[in-house]
Amino acid sequence: MYIAIIAVLVVVILAIGIYNSLITLKNKTEEAWSDIDVQLKRRYDLVPNLVESVKGYAKHEQGTFEKITESRSQAMQANTPAEKAKADNALTETLKSLFAVAENYPDLKANQNFLDLQNQLSQLEETIQQARRYYNGNVRDFNIKIEVFPNNLFVGILGFKKFEFFEVGEAKEKENVKVEF
Repeated sequence: MYIAIIAVLVVVILAIGIYNSLITLKNKTEEAWSDIDVQLKRRYDLVPNLVESVKGYAKHEQGTFEKITESRSQAMQANTPAEKAKADNALTETLKSLFAVAENYPDLKANQNFLDLQNQLSQLEETIQQARRYYNGNVRDFNIKIEVFPNNLFVGILGFKKFEFFEVGEAKEKENVKVEF
């Protein structure tokens, strides 16, 4: 009788420990996702200012401006990490085309407002990369925690599911940069 009570107590204590550690990791992962989301929103808010500063110099580049606006809108509507990553990659590509347009306008490249916006965007990109790495580290730790024994015995009962990684996705972004002289 005492052995059965002790066995039940051990299982309950083990379940409580596993549950608490999973909740801690889940909350850290959700906080990390929130950090990414905040940085992406800052980026989305910066894009219209960047477009407006270029518009004054390159009025005939309407197609580029429309693509950027559309990409920004899609990125803002994405919800899951996979959707956000895909939309963010598309926005990055359209922003590259905006900067390519800017290269054709020396007056624009010398405009202090444009340079400030470009610098802010560059700093935001670095912050987003740091937030992405932190989030993915938390996702890795959480996913490992729910897959290892004995945690995997309790995960289904406790209702925990794996988190998605926030991945770059685009193969060309993973390639080495080619430098030509």
